[in-house]
Amino acid sequence: MEYKRAQELLDKYLEGKCTAEEIDLVESWYLKETDNPETFQSEPNYGELGKTIWKGIQQENNKTRKLVPYYKWAAAAAVFIIFGAGLYYLTNTTTSAVHATDHFAKNDIAPGGNKAFLTLSDGRRIVLDDARNGKIAEQAGVTISKTASGQLIYSVSDQSRQQASHMAGFNTIETPRGGQYQVNLPDGTKVWLNAGSSLRYPAQFAIAKREVELKGEAYFEVAKRTIKGNEQGKRLPFVVKTSAQEVEVLGTHFNINSYSEEGNTKTTLLEGSVAVHPRPTNGTGIPAKIIKPGEQSMLNGSSIQVATVDTEKVLAWKEGFFMFEDEDLQSIMHQVARWYDVDVEFKDNSLKTKGFSGTVSRFGNVSQVLKKIELTGSVHFEIEGRRIVVKK
Repeated sequence: MEYKRAQELLDKYLEGKCTAEEIDLVESWYLKETDNPETFQSEPNYGELGKTIWKGIQQENNKTRKLVPYYKWAAAAAVFIIFGAGLYYLTNTTTSAVHATDHFAKNDIAPGGNKAFLTLSDGRRIVLDDARNGKIAEQAGVTISKTASGQLIYSVSDQSRQQASHMAGFNTIETPRGGQYQVNLPDGTKVWLNAGSSLRYPAQFAIAKREVELKGEAYFEVAKRTIKGNEQGKRLPFVVKTSAQEVEVLGTHFNINSYSEEGNTKTTLLEGSVAVHPRPTNGTGIPAKIIKPGEQSMLNGSSIQVATVDTEKVLAWKEGFFMFEDEDLQSIMHQVARWYDVDVEFKDNSLKTKGFSGTVSRFGNVSQVLKKIELTGSVHFEIEGRRIVVKK
């Protein structure tokens, strides 16, 4: 009976006939059971597998359910289910995704995309999502080009390098709510900007230093450069300034989250080494911190803490996901608001501190995110124009 019930439930899942609760149970069990996918896929006794499936579903049903996490393969927007002797492939337009839009379909909101504004040193403002591909501007020997994949590229000719460093001035790239963009700076550094962010930088860096100013969130892959004329090959520092701190690096990969509404500034290191220098607060300076790969510094204005973190979670936005781990609903809705360009209203402030865990694609409509959270049974959402109302 156990195997038969499991088979019936999975057949319903594959046909897109499961209730929201049944979808939640199947996906929750499957994702936990496939921590070792090689063992799972080689299981020869599907009768025993059916019993295991049903046992897992029963156990999950007795727990306090959380937001269902998708498996890491979801970058391809798919869920894989193994049952019987076959492998079934379901795109995100079937089964759970169908159920995810039922009562939101009328007012659903599409996700963000590659959108940004570029302001040149002479005051010209270019809407990058409207600009044609190829060269879009030139200033003091610096050529600015846009690629078909949504990147901004700065190129400096050798003969113009000295002139450019003195005359190019500063540029600013801004992503609106609902926008993201990648820029390749003149020194080869790559920067990915999250929604509602801006980066101010020189069109050509000076010989002695590289400095940029960030508002919002960005991921940096800093190019290694040496100081010109230095016989020992001393590396040229790269400094990222925010309203609360300065981060100094030599050549490394890191993420900075400095949204004002979050109340703190987080710097997460993936590769290399960085020094985080808090700016003086009320006349008293906070000591700088050196962080190592896998660590994150969190500056809240009066102190700075360093802890080991899951870097995959920190960079989920860059890879196209919302990834939460016991994160409060207010913080989650800040991310939703920035990416979908919506306002959020809480009808009950006690909901702001409720914690949720899971992973949801950023490429789906907002309903797919909201419905997954609603499956916990502790919160309800309504979409009114470009406003999301949060209720018990």
